[in-house]
Amino acid sequence: MANVQSNSGNPNVDYEYRRKKNAEDMRMQVISFAIMIFLTLIAFIAVAGDFSKWFIVPFILLLAAIQVIFQLYYFMHMSHKGHEAPALFLYSGVLVGFVTILAFVTIIWI
Repeated sequence: MANVQSNSGNPNVDYEYRRKKNAEDMRMQVISFAIMIFLTLIAFIAVAGDFSKWFIVPFILLLAAIQVIFQLYYFMHMSHKGHEAPALFLYSGVLVGFVTILAFVTIIWI
């Protein structure tokens, strides 16, 4: 969702546009919050379900990665226009972190 602003010169039109846009953003935040609560419950159920640790650890890490994506895009408004530079730095940090972890894991395994 791009953060496009109405600038019609008419205060009533601008107010209605902002009100509609804020309602849409709030709806998306509530939906993503509900999804994150659901993912947390799934993680608790997986641990309580007495599955193998070889299944639980990657599964919980996958759920955590999904929740980080939801937090970045909906709660930190990274999906809005004007957040390209912070997104670049975040993705660069994630890439460096992933490569570092991958390097350490492969050094230990080899």
